[in-house]
Amino acid sequence: MFNFFKKKTGTRKAGVENLKDILSQFKDLKEDFEKISKELENLKEENKFSVQKVGIVRFNPFKDVGGNQSFSICLLDGEDDGLVITSLYTKEGNRVYGKPIKAGLSEYLLSGEEKEAIEYAKRKKSKLNPEAQRVGYGAGNKATGSGAFGSC
Repeated sequence: MFNFFKKKTGTRKAGVENLKDILSQFKDLKEDFEKISKELENLKEENKFSVQKVGIVRFNPFKDVGGNQSFSICLLDGEDDGLVITSLYTKEGNRVYGKPIKAGLSEYLLSGEEKEAIEYAKRKKSKLNPEAQRVGYGAGNKATGSGAFGSC
């Protein structure tokens, strides 16, 4: 790739040509570096709008259903825009709710679990929180979760 140390035989002219070759290669490297830098900046700008942050919380919203089979998952981009999806598992079936998120906030009422999933996502970049499994939430009833969902 580089021929900086390639020995040339002959007169002093060979040394001058070698120096010109080296300078030419440096100029080419500089141009390549500038192109790559521009491409990197474009990729960074485009990447702002892909899912970069994920937060998930598993919970038990109802005392009559065992296990942490319900969950809230938040998917955010670099601008903290995205969505939160909540799945509530009951004896009768499963209900799924989705709410848009803009700048880390929602215009819709959020449950405690949804807020927690959003906070995990905002703090972490593309990692699920291993401590996000629990029964109940905060000040709500331990057996029924936060109580923000009511009964289905």
